[in-house]
Amino acid sequence: MKSRYMFPSIAFVFISIMALYFLLNPSYEKSIEAKYYFEVGEYEEAYTLAQEAFELDVYNRMASTIMAQSKIALKYVKYIQQAQKFLKEINTIAEQESISDADRAKIKMMSEIMVDSYVKLTSSVITDKELVQKARHYHDDFEKLLAKVTH
Repeated sequence: MKSRYMFPSIAFVFISIMALYFLLNPSYEKSIEAKYYFEVGEYEEAYTLAQEAFELDVYNRMASTIMAQSKIALKYVKYIQQAQKFLKEINTIAEQESISDADRAKIKMMSEIMVDSYVKLTSSVITDKELVQKARHYHDDFEKLLAKVTH
């Protein structure tokens, strides 16, 4: 009868010790916090915390993963912000009565930059799907715009 309860008891103690280590270790504490910020879309904060956690413990795979994923997400955010900025400029140009050759060249250049930049973006399974879709939407818009400007 003793052996029936001995294994579950030892397993429970072992799991409890692991949980305490995980929760009390400063590196993993920062990793958990970084994971939270990553999940709510605060990629800059997530990257910073994951980097601090990784510096405390280079074997912290959670920190390493969050740091890498935050870096990817930040590239998407930067792409989307750049696309919005360029579209605002293009809309300002389009509001004019006539579009000069210089403005056409400027629109073409901005469109080429955005199309080429999109190719460099990589996503993973845990990259925010909304970010990926938004970036794809802007990419498609700039491809259409580039086609109109070059023909």
